[in-house]
Amino acid sequence: MSAPASPALQQQRRGFWLRTLHQWHWISSAVCLVGMLLFAITGITLNHAAKIEASPEVTHLTATLPAPVVAMLGDRQEGHAPLPAAVGDWLEQELSISIGRRPAEWSDMELYLSMPGPGTDAWLSIDRETGVVEYERTRRGWISYFNDLHKGRNAGPAWGWFLDIFAVACLVFCITGLFLLYLHGRQRRMTWPMVGLGLLMPLLIALLFIH
Repeated sequence: MSAPASPALQQQRRGFWLRTLHQWHWISSAVCLVGMLLFAITGITLNHAAKIEASPEVTHLTATLPAPVVAMLGDRQEGHAPLPAAVGDWLEQELSISIGRRPAEWSDMELYLSMPGPGTDAWLSIDRETGVVEYERTRRGWISYFNDLHKGRNAGPAWGWFLDIFAVACLVFCITGLFLLYLHGRQRRMTWPMVGLGLLMPLLIALLFIH
């Protein structure tokens, strides 16, 4: 049976874990600080979204594709595929619309492209016979923009990766904080009652007031 570790060795181990946890704790807090502020503020705006008035700004544009550009649409009858690069370039130059490689809905009569974004709804249609282009964009304001970022709505894959990294940083922040509470709990008697209160409050609200 091995002898118990000496007090000096125990203190050395405790010091190592304190330094390591503090390091991971401050690094994770630095990584998720701005994101946590954003999510805390938008959590409030989302919770009171019905009380926050918004004045949508609608932009409606029309144009006509030149015959050579219409010819570049080809013979595709139906399905989903991006617009030809030349068509996208013409739209960006003439109407300041960035199409990218979004897939459009093709039919024998028209092309329809849905282009939603954070705080924005937009669509574009092209009449394949006449080349008439119709574009409409509705902006719902900055609060709606940040609310959609909170939900990851129509924000693209790069923002999705940020949300995943942010979530991992928050987990590291919370878990290292829990271990630090454990290590400091003996000197701070209110540590575990406060942790228990943080668990009990949402649990009671969920059980008693959410139906």
